Amino acid sequence: MLTAVSATAPVAAPPAWLDAQAYPFVSHYLDTPAGRLHYVDEGQGEALLFVHGTPTWSWLYRRQIQALRGQYRCLAADNLGFGLSDKPADWDYHPSRHADHLLRLLDHLGLDEVTLVVHDFGGPIGLGLATQYPERVKRLVVLNTWLWDASAHPQARQADRLLHSWLGRWLYLGLNFSARVLLPRGFADKALLTPELRRHYRQPFARRADRTGPLRLGQWLLRAADWYEARRQELPRLHGKPVLLVWGRHDPFLTEADLARWQQLLPQVRTQLLDCGHFVPEEKPQELTQALRDFLGAG
Repeated sequence: MLTAVSATAPVAAPPAWLDAQAYPFVSHYLDTPAGRLHYVDEGQGEALLFVHGTPTWSWLYRRQIQALRGQYRCLAADNLGFGLSDKPADWDYHPSRHADHLLRLLDHLGLDEVTLVVHDFGGPIGLGLATQYPERVKRLVVLNTWLWDASAHPQARQADRLLHSWLGRWLYLGLNFSARVLLPRGFADKALLTPELRRHYRQPFARRADRTGPLRLGQWLLRAADWYEARRQELPRLHGKPVLLVWGRHDPFLTEADLARWQQLLPQVRTQLLDCGHFVPEEKPQELTQALRDFLGAG
């Protein structure tokens, strides 16, 4: 098992821009060779590990954590380069490296088994952990994500060309394009994008030097296809484990074909469709929380 280099004591002081009422959690930090990993660890009991994608962070799951921490131990890490974690400029941000950090966190906390909740790039990251260490995962909750070569998607090919061009680097590093443009595009109900919500997704990338993570992780959308395929082929290791698929039907990035592919790959899956876009925890927080309660309570 991987072991942490060191761990700091909990850090109580949040950044000035963070709404502590909406995100009333104690911050913890785990030192890794690449930088400090921020995480929250709330409640007691059976452990749930929430894994975000881009350009989000543990803030995405704040309402689920608040609602469930009375019954469960709710963990959510900010992937390196995101949220309140360090944002190294010289790290490669490959999904496998992020998966290694999740394993490091579980080892540090002495957790042998968790229920994984994954979204967006958190799918390849969290499922990268799950397929390689299936004994560490009790259940899976899958929200709009993928685990295969996405080059058949015209949007993915277009994004790959942009992300590897001078224009893409300028947009991502200079204009905070991922948080300012792509995130709003993922919402079906734009009325939910309040100034407060926008601020909490932009502020982690307030400086140009803070924006390497979304750019580098995005650059692996297609170019980590071999790694995704290897993990997809390992999915049978998870057969027999309960799986819940909660899918936003109006996702502009992922399609009904992606939903159908999950249902084929995970034949034991229970599916719940919601009338929302890509960011299910933001657009349908109550419905998602209830789906989690029902799924967890089913044993």
